[in-house]
Amino acid sequence: MCLLLGAAGVGKTLLVKRLQQLSSRDAQGGLGEPPPTRPTVGTDLTDIVAGRKITIRELGGCMGPIWPSYYGNCRSLLFVMDASSPTQLSASCALLLGLLSAEQLAEASVLILFNKIDLPCYMTMEEMKSLIRLPDIVACAKQRITTAEISARKGTGLAGVLRWLQDTHKTNS
Repeated sequence: MCLLLGAAGVGKTLLVKRLQQLSSRDAQGGLGEPPPTRPTVGTDLTDIVAGRKITIRELGGCMGPIWPSYYGNCRSLLFVMDASSPTQLSASCALLLGLLSAEQLAEASVLILFNKIDLPCYMTMEEMKSLIRLPDIVACAKQRITTAEISARKGTGLAGVLRWLQDTHKTNS
């Protein structure tokens, strides 16, 4: 099981829809226009194929207080941050620190996704890493942490996310 988490409005729903599109077609042709989305209230389960079937459980950003009840059986974690919203960084960082300190997630692999790099006001990955002191977070975390810049809207970087999922879920848990 892969958990897809992040603050409200960071693009989790569009990301999972785009990953599903990308995994269900061959590499030819673009993703086309982004599908319509609405905020996730509750939880959504989506199966994608990245070498094997992987179930992604997306939890709405407003459900942060009950996220821990979904940590069991989590093999990987996609954590999405909005690269275009400096004001949301501190809230996202607090959520991330809570996830990384959760004992049930100690063995999970973590991919932090800096989304919305297609917007003109986005911060670079280096700026984001510096602002949230990511090197310090990684040094103290029990989990293996990877980062990537993506645009769920345009599809930029999503093939790399699928590869990460495939590598992380290679063997049965």
